[in-house]
Amino acid sequence: MRRRAPRPLSVALEGVVERSEPATLLARAQGVWGQVAGPGLVTFSQPVSERDGVLTVACESGVWAHELELLGPDLLARMNEALGDREGAALERLRFVVGSAPN
Repeated sequence: MRRRAPRPLSVALEGVVERSEPATLLARAQGVWGQVAGPGLVTFSQPVSERDGVLTVACESGVWAHELELLGPDLLARMNEALGDREGAALERLRFVVGSAPN
């Protein structure tokens, strides 16, 4: 009897990860926020809600909310690109508020 070589764990988990992707737009946006905002901005901001295509991002201070507002059009384009071409994935606007993300 011939033994098959073990397959890498990454191959075994590939299908599981694809099937376990978050179903809501907010969850997907939270998942890609780090790559979109970058390590500097993600420390001070976090998506906290989504309604009718408007993603609300809580910022540590008014200064950060204002800074992100200025970067908003670029962040919105990158968010939609990161979310992909799926139906219902497009965000229409980013809204920045002062507050903290729920724990």
